[in-house]
Amino acid sequence: MSPPCLLTPLKKILRNDIMIGILLLTHAPLGQAFITAAQHVFHSPLERVEALDVIADQDPAEVNVRAKEAITRLDDGSGVLVITDIMGGTPSNCCNRLAEPGRVGVIAGISLPMLLRAITYRKNTLSVVLESALAGGQDGVVRLDN
Repeated sequence: MSPPCLLTPLKKILRNDIMIGILLLTHAPLGQAFITAAQHVFHSPLERVEALDVIADQDPAEVNVRAKEAITRLDDGSGVLVITDIMGGTPSNCCNRLAEPGRVGVIAGISLPMLLRAITYRKNTLSVVLESALAGGQDGVVRLDN
């Protein structure tokens, strides 16, 4: 990080004031279930994490509008990570239109380890949170019978 200029607002210098928002855009009821599981692990409600659970035959245009509204609510200027469940489904197809380099990152293949890692590292930049979430998802897949 380059040294701040005198005109840089203090709240952008202090990393504690920066928190990446997280939107789970999934087939119903997965998103809310993942949030409930993460709250169980962290023993507290999650700040600036939302689920948008897509129901069968829901209009993709409506999903896009609702997702954009959620991103606006979740973004404090730090960015938002959108996590979807499976590539090629309605939720992920809607996510393709939401990505904005440096502001909205999108990944598919949600898992609890991925979400927990994203939550744990979200006081970093969007790119760090995105890469940490991907690593959490990959590291969370292990064979248990060895």
